[in-house]
Amino acid sequence: MKIWYTPFIAVVFLIVFSCNSKADKKEENSIKTVEKIPELKLTIDSTRISKFYENYPKLDKFKNDVASLYQKNKSTQLWQDNKGVVEFGNTLFNQYKNLDQEGLKANYPYKDELNSVFENNPAKKLSKEDTDLLLSNLYYYYGEKVGGFDEKTVLSLEWLLPRKKLNYQVLSDSIFKKSTILDDKKRKMFSQYYKLRDALKDYREIEKKGGWKTIETGDDYKSLKVGDSSNVIAQIRERLFVTKDLKEDTKSAVCDTVLIKAMKNYELRHGYAPKNTILLEHIKDLNIPVSERIKTIIANMERCRWIDPELEKGQKYIEVNIPEFKLYIIEDGKIAFTSAVVVGKAMTKTVVFSGMMSNIVFSPYWNVPPSIIKSEIKPGMARDKNYLQKKNLEWNNGSVRQLPGRNNSLGLVKFLFPNSSNIYLHDTPSKSLFERESRAFSHGCVRVAKPRELAIELLKPDPAWNPARIDKAMHAGKESWYTLKKKVPVYIGYFTAWVDREGNLNFYKDIYQRDESLLKLLTEE
Repeated sequence: MKIWYTPFIAVVFLIVFSCNSKADKKEENSIKTVEKIPELKLTIDSTRISKFYENYPKLDKFKNDVASLYQKNKSTQLWQDNKGVVEFGNTLFNQYKNLDQEGLKANYPYKDELNSVFENNPAKKLSKEDTDLLLSNLYYYYGEKVGGFDEKTVLSLEWLLPRKKLNYQVLSDSIFKKSTILDDKKRKMFSQYYKLRDALKDYREIEKKGGWKTIETGDDYKSLKVGDSSNVIAQIRERLFVTKDLKEDTKSAVCDTVLIKAMKNYELRHGYAPKNTILLEHIKDLNIPVSERIKTIIANMERCRWIDPELEKGQKYIEVNIPEFKLYIIEDGKIAFTSAVVVGKAMTKTVVFSGMMSNIVFSPYWNVPPSIIKSEIKPGMARDKNYLQKKNLEWNNGSVRQLPGRNNSLGLVKFLFPNSSNIYLHDTPSKSLFERESRAFSHGCVRVAKPRELAIELLKPDPAWNPARIDKAMHAGKESWYTLKKKVPVYIGYFTAWVDREGNLNFYKDIYQRDESLLKLLTEE
């Protein structure tokens, strides 16, 4: 039985047994047959469909898909039977009404007409044909919403990671296969999406209960440590208890090791290096309203809609989260390696994209990009005729490159995954930058805090390249290339909210100010 209709012919056999207690004799079984209910024949052909879109022009973009859908069903209704809208139609409507749980707004263009279908409003009663067509359009509308912004919009937001396009053919076929995008397992979204959706639910519960109070500090506030006493301490306890960083709110105004431990946990989840003191910047972060945190979660749920879930099925891949300033190697679904990174500054942003790592270059030259030659090298040469020599630079076929060595801007090794943006991973002589909490300092490439260890990890499949040989190649002072036996996918993303593998919700600073523009698009519909 197909899920969108029930049989229109019902035959009921009623077997009546009666017993005469006095005569103690049985009467014959009687069989009663209910009359055949006429089958509903609701025709929705191309003429009817065209007429519908004349009356509902705001849904016109779904016209071709809807027409194809009815053609497959021999131009008959999909969402109704003799009793009205079938169960599947009601499920679709309920999912639409609960789009806020997905961090989305339910703004169907003709919501009054849609509501009337389920509210039995006689004043807005629609024809059966319009009712069916309205629900078919709702089906595609819902699919579009949960599928995320279209490719053109995503590209305008500087997101170049590969994405899984919403296939409306598959979407329509799913009706006939009794499965839909309403089923999470069928939808197969990027797993982080579901984790953030759970976090959204938790934070909305916090919001319903009043959120958290603003921590009041005086103008003379500097820091707090173990043993200090202050009314601010009690406020911090209350705040950390709300987000479960602290298991118990003792109301104590004395800073103890339990509070510092809880605060360190909070700092880790919000992109800070854990400290033994509570600084003013931490208080400011604690005071960010729950409503703003909810917006951040919603923005990142949308980003998750753009991610192809097939990405996670890779046996081994590298991921970099720009706002987190972290690099991970994921192998068989587990973290095999992690390193702090430095990413592009605001004026020279690191691009959100993917590539296939194919080469490791030891003792590399640094081929200076034309933009840097223009903005830095030429002005330097104008000030000092020995500028190139002092910087260990040389002209090379009309361009400029820096010679291999410890002071080379790329350090002792770089990792290449060819791309049009000329982005790659590399070592750096500026090790002190990795001690900073915010690490947006590069010209766009990604500097790795543990390049030697990264090389060792990537070369494990080749026993000829042991750590000793890697060290020798890195310090050879002569450029040499190694081609990986198997290319490794690299994904550079931008997530300001992320649930880690331990289930902790993390927030990171929006260093490129991208959340606001994304949220604006999400709310302007």
